Amino acid sequence: MFDITTLTGFHTIMSIIAILVGIPALMELFKGRVNSPISTAFLVLAIGTSVTGYFFPFVGVTPAQIVGAIALIILAVMLLARFKYGLSGAWRWIYAAGMVVSEYLLVFVAVVQAFNKVGALAALAPTQSEPPFAISQLIVLAAFAFIGFKAAKAFKPT
Repeated sequence: MFDITTLTGFHTIMSIIAILVGIPALMELFKGRVNSPISTAFLVLAIGTSVTGYFFPFVGVTPAQIVGAIALIILAVMLLARFKYGLSGAWRWIYAAGMVVSEYLLVFVAVVQAFNKVGALAALAPTQSEPPFAISQLIVLAAFAFIGFKAAKAFKPT
């Protein structure tokens, strides 16, 4: 199996790639495309990121595991929407909203990790209850709420 350093590196790289791939995948929603390699890659990477998060040693339930469980539930519903129900009817906007929420959760965790690992950010919010952290997360949430609203409204599969 992996040692913790290798696992951390693999998980981190996969998470960053998932976030980067998620950007064009979200843009494809506005064009009505979901069956492209980019959308599929996002789903695979997002699932992989959430699953590998459970490979870390832990004692008790952590916030990361809760976010991972929520992400996996959302991704499972997205898979149903896309592959079982063909994005018909309400499954259209459910898939679009799931795509946005999945990307949001990845970015949310990236912000948390940035405030944990980047010295300047950690100094601004050492307990992550300080205003710089809250403001950062509020900006991310507002941006994704706007994108989610637009995506659910505009997404029309071909």
